[in-house]
Amino acid sequence: MNIMFVNTQMWLFLLILHVLEAGVFAVDSKQVNILYLIADDLRPTLGCYSDPVVKSPNIDQLASVSTVFNNAYAQQAVCGPSRVSFLTSRRPDTTRLYDFNSYWRVHAGNYTTLPQYFKSNGYTTLSVGKVFHPGIASNHSDDYPYSWSVPPYHPPSFKYEKRKVCRDKDGTLHSNLLCAVDVSEMPLGTLPDMENTAEAIQLLKSMKDSPNPFFLAVGFYKPHIPFRIPREYLKLYPIESMTLAPDPDVPKKLPNVAYNPWTDIRKREDVQALNLSFPYGPIPKDFQLQIRQHYFASVSYVDAQVGKILQALDDFGLANDTIVVFSSDHGWSLGEHGEWAKYSNFDVATRVPLIVYKPGVTSPFPRPGEKTFPFIDVFQGTWEQFGKGHGVESVVELVDVFPTLSHLAGLRPLHHCPSSSFKIELCTEGSSLAYLIHNPERDTNREAYSFSQYPRPSDSIQENSDLPDLADIHIMGYSIRSTDYRYTLWVGFDPVHCQPNMTDIHAGEMYLLAEDPGEDNNVFDEFYQATVLCKCDLTFPSAWGEDVPLHRCVSGHLGAVWQR
Repeated sequence: MNIMFVNTQMWLFLLILHVLEAGVFAVDSKQVNILYLIADDLRPTLGCYSDPVVKSPNIDQLASVSTVFNNAYAQQAVCGPSRVSFLTSRRPDTTRLYDFNSYWRVHAGNYTTLPQYFKSNGYTTLSVGKVFHPGIASNHSDDYPYSWSVPPYHPPSFKYEKRKVCRDKDGTLHSNLLCAVDVSEMPLGTLPDMENTAEAIQLLKSMKDSPNPFFLAVGFYKPHIPFRIPREYLKLYPIESMTLAPDPDVPKKLPNVAYNPWTDIRKREDVQALNLSFPYGPIPKDFQLQIRQHYFASVSYVDAQVGKILQALDDFGLANDTIVVFSSDHGWSLGEHGEWAKYSNFDVATRVPLIVYKPGVTSPFPRPGEKTFPFIDVFQGTWEQFGKGHGVESVVELVDVFPTLSHLAGLRPLHHCPSSSFKIELCTEGSSLAYLIHNPERDTNREAYSFSQYPRPSDSIQENSDLPDLADIHIMGYSIRSTDYRYTLWVGFDPVHCQPNMTDIHAGEMYLLAEDPGEDNNVFDEFYQATVLCKCDLTFPSAWGEDVPLHRCVSGHLGAVWQR
């Protein structure tokens, strides 16, 4: 008997069994569903974020009826730590996950996750694709059965993602960074995100008549490298129309410890063939243009998958009963500061899209027979130019998503975590943003801050600077982002106790965003050495017993820096 058929039968049996069991404890039928769409390595290069190049009509359509957070930030710009952080609403110093090599329930604390909380409140929780980071970081199970009602779905074609499937001009196959393909020639004749989309639609269909609400998380694999996408999406971005990053050079005052040498890109065969010097390169300009072309094309490919799932939400009569969230785990540098990939504290690596749709709240219910999310084919010429929804300019964080969704769904609010919360299963280190969704923002909250961090093995740039193992982390870069500035302090770090030494300052960065929105002119030395006005008392959220007090010197309206 076909093993895949047996596995599918077993999966369906488990789903039906769960729904029948949950019916005994059925929650109020008026409770809303949750559809959480998560892209991988997606910065806000979207039309609804005023990007002039990227074509993203389906996500733009979602944004037009949603609240759009224009300044949302991840807590660490790498997949595993960021996902565990926003799915537990705990910061990396609390999850103690800075790499991919530990499971928070064992290594830090038995924290309740976002889907687990909904599951405990009667929801059927379902996972498709990359939601948790696979491997040790989620106990090789995507945290099943804690977080999910049935085993998570992973597309069979993903096992070919890093294989030699990229065809060069001479017909030979390679493991390349740039990998636009003819889908029909791929193993299994498909791609992972296409399979994810089909599975998500099938799950929506199976849940449309369920007596229980659902929490469905769909994690797309793109635009994460390699750029293995359908070739036709490159046609949307002719290479002759591509431009380089506006600031492609390494800033003169950037500390070595702050630079990421994009080692994952260097491992791809087509990049190896360029014979680039370490650590700065640079990548030849024509290849830089191709990277940007493929990234933008990957975004449009993800947009199409989002559009198909949202259309299914409409087709199955679920759009009026489902909260939709679209976001990413972190951003991705596209040549800014001479950097590529993530692995830093810059805006291009930490800033993410965050779009929240709540039917009847972020927009009126549609008229009878009217569709909220009709699919838009990006290849069919022009399409409607959508409004940008309700924009929020205040700085927010991905740790805010868990308390926000709980609030919007009418579940019991989460308490804020105390300074040390390793033994507390359910609390949040974020804040609910529901008030910004129910009440449009009048004024930007200039006292709102995001907190990100990134580990390094050394002051000097090394092969493992991008992703050091915990035992090799000796420096941690703590970064505050406000409306007006970004301030980063690189300090000594004890990997055994996962604790920084705020008196051991290795380097610092200060960017005044009004005059330097690209974060290219580091003025840390000028401010650190100057005598300036002490104005406010901010702290960096800490997991080790007390919050970290900021530096005693505060530059008037500019903000603050740390000193323990």
